[in-house]
Amino acid sequence: MALELILITGMSGSGKSVALRALEDAGYFCVDNLPPELLLSFVDLEQKTQRQRVAIAMDVRAANALPQVPAQLEELKARGLAVRPLFLDATTDTLVRRFSETRRRHPLSRPAAEAEGDQHRALVEAIELERELLAELRQRAHVIDTSVLRSAQLQEYVKSLLSAPLAQLTLVFQSFSYKRGIPVDADYVFDVRMLPNPHYEPELRDFTGLDAPVVDYLRRHQEVEEMYRDICAFLDHWLEPLARNHRSYVTVAIGCTGGQHRSVYLVERLAEEFGQRWATLKRHREVGSAA
Repeated sequence: MALELILITGMSGSGKSVALRALEDAGYFCVDNLPPELLLSFVDLEQKTQRQRVAIAMDVRAANALPQVPAQLEELKARGLAVRPLFLDATTDTLVRRFSETRRRHPLSRPAAEAEGDQHRALVEAIELERELLAELRQRAHVIDTSVLRSAQLQEYVKSLLSAPLAQLTLVFQSFSYKRGIPVDADYVFDVRMLPNPHYEPELRDFTGLDAPVVDYLRRHQEVEEMYRDICAFLDHWLEPLARNHRSYVTVAIGCTGGQHRSVYLVERLAEEFGQRWATLKRHREVGSAA
């Protein structure tokens, strides 16, 4: 059996240590902050020990060597290894808040800039520089937006990816609330706030789109069916070209006002429909479940 390697990269403060702990709990041998120069030799060593599942975290502290990582990953794939690149991201505002709360320095912060007195500006500049340095790795990886995720949710998301086959495109359907922001990891975003809202029905307010009363309510409305069919038609048209383009993951985000009813209902229906033909995952950001 070929060694399976999960490479975790991403923005400083985005939750890489949480993701690594989730993989350790799932039985992976985990290494944090491995220098990129050692990646190939480390994999060779792990293959000699016949270890089957390895997870490695790298970050911008190794900025000078990061440009070599994409080519290294291609070499490992050519050797027959199962390689899963995972990139954790978050909005700049979220990262600024996290660094401010923990009082940690960003790895790319310049002491001279901080000494000038505008620490907020210096932190934002460091974060934006980090985005530039990691842009190619982000483009080649499956992205998880951790901006509004609890640690337990992120661990669920990471563990759910382990069930997705590497050899084919995997669809990720995600519901979200516009009040809490559009997920930065979404490839396609559909706004369903114009559909009838169960929130305004007192007897339905405390349910979610996972519950039968809300499902029955939404199924009765023609607009909901039309939206469902339109999204299906769009995906039916474009998924094959995306698969031919060697995409590993496509994230489809469905948003409504509170992320509890309409978006959840549509994610469930879409996952059921496309799960018959594609590898499919579903996430409900505001409900706090992943499957």
